[in-house]
Amino acid sequence: MGSKMKPAEGAMTLAEMKEFAGFPSATQRYVRRSLDIGLDREDATVRWSRDVVEAASIRAQAKLYRNLPELREMVPDDSGLDAIEPFLAPLITLAAFDLGQGRLTTFSAFRFLYERLIGAEVRPWLPSAFCAAAALPHLHPELRRKLLQSISEAAATASGWSNRQPAFFPYWVEKVDVAAA
Repeated sequence: MGSKMKPAEGAMTLAEMKEFAGFPSATQRYVRRSLDIGLDREDATVRWSRDVVEAASIRAQAKLYRNLPELREMVPDDSGLDAIEPFLAPLITLAAFDLGQGRLTTFSAFRFLYERLIGAEVRPWLPSAFCAAAALPHLHPELRRKLLQSISEAAATASGWSNRQPAFFPYWVEKVDVAAA
């Protein structure tokens, strides 16, 4: 028995769905909205804006997310210092925006979103980007505290990361009136 057994893809997808279901509804909504913007799935303004403030936030997010294709190409293969700044600075800027919206209130929600926006190869860089963005002064001190306390020791000190791409990408689902059906 020299081969390793891989977990069933269905089990991993189910675990991702379960993780997403554990997020607060505002976080779920923000993740779906962000994926619509970042993966160019839907017109996010039409789908998600409830008022002019939210529409402005979506426009600002879309402007920042225009850099995602280049960012995906720039993910460093190693931890060489020469590759860090061109990649990490824009990643922290995106993270600062998303954390500043107040809907991603834990590292796990942040990681869930960014694994899907950028890909599995971003995992080693997420703890540093999250901590840097979560410590920025534009965030309310209580939010900074909550964010920084949400990253586990295991996430902050991991010696290796899975390269398995996420399988579950949540999206908007219309509610069905069961009584009318």
